[in-house]
Amino acid sequence: MRDSGPPLAFPEDPRPLVDKHSTGGVGDKVSLPLAPLLAELGFRVPMISGRGLGITGGTLDKLESIPGFTTKLSRDRISRQVQEIGCVICAQTEDMAPADRLMYALREVSGTVPSIPLITASILSKKLSESLDVLLLEVKFAWVAFMRTREEAAELAGTMSRLAEDCGVSTHASLTPMDAPLGRGVGNWLEVRESVECLEGRGPEDLRRLVLECAGHLLRLTGCTSDLEAGVAVADECLAGGGPLRRWESMLAAQGAYLETYRAKLRRDATASFVRAVVAPQTGHVAALDAGVVGEVVRDLGGGRLAKGDILDPEVGIDRMASLHEAVTQGRSIARIHAASEAAAADAAERVGSAFQFTTG
Repeated sequence: MRDSGPPLAFPEDPRPLVDKHSTGGVGDKVSLPLAPLLAELGFRVPMISGRGLGITGGTLDKLESIPGFTTKLSRDRISRQVQEIGCVICAQTEDMAPADRLMYALREVSGTVPSIPLITASILSKKLSESLDVLLLEVKFAWVAFMRTREEAAELAGTMSRLAEDCGVSTHASLTPMDAPLGRGVGNWLEVRESVECLEGRGPEDLRRLVLECAGHLLRLTGCTSDLEAGVAVADECLAGGGPLRRWESMLAAQGAYLETYRAKLRRDATASFVRAVVAPQTGHVAALDAGVVGEVVRDLGGGRLAKGDILDPEVGIDRMASLHEAVTQGRSIARIHAASEAAAADAAERVGSAFQFTTG
């Protein structure tokens, strides 16, 4: 499947070619701040990404909420941008692993979408077409994830790691639970905003921690640091220096974003037509937040797809969600709904409220 089309070609360069693949999650926006961070750390990052289907968002959908940003690039432009800026996040080219598209269509009608060997082949046919030196795999598990249990996730992670290593790519796989959303925002533009906050040294701690851990793993795998802890420290210092944020804007400009319009959009508190608060029904602490319910609400607001051809509303979603174990006060906001209509906002607020569980005291 990999060899059904030509791989990406890059000139000789001391900077390693690296990438990260996640099996998807509610609020998983790690790729957006990670790519420019890795580029600033001295890596080349040819990140070929996909679109969302169901309750897990797609990296390309998030980026296309940025005015003017294009995800469809030629292979020559991908290579040139990686060499000049250090990173690209874009769609699979028409001639990149074309057998994967044919195989996936067969899997849908033959009931083999959950097949671990075929999942492995689909993911790696694209990632190995990037001509990588090092690959980081993040496999999510939860009742709403593709892999329901930690054991299933471990099986997929092991299969992908072994095959990638056999193909000459140094690989590390990590397992991540997806019981709660990542960060405080879910929805295409809201996740871009949160990614920018991460690059600015702000934003949710769980997102920041995962971004730094991914960078730390890649620094360790390439021999730049002796262990993960040292890699995280190096990545943390780099992020604090502001270079990754400047690199992010360079990537946006290279891919057609209207930077002034984008910056003006960032300054707006909300871009959806209706915003409604979800309030805490009691005083206490957040004991649980159901990622499945949150993902379904965002999808039904228009932020996700039920079918491949569905048109997205990039402005809708949920933000300012209270985090696990956070103290809340009865009647105070624990989330905000961004919707295209008042009725949709009201319905979403009721459903999101039911996704929270609380402990008293």
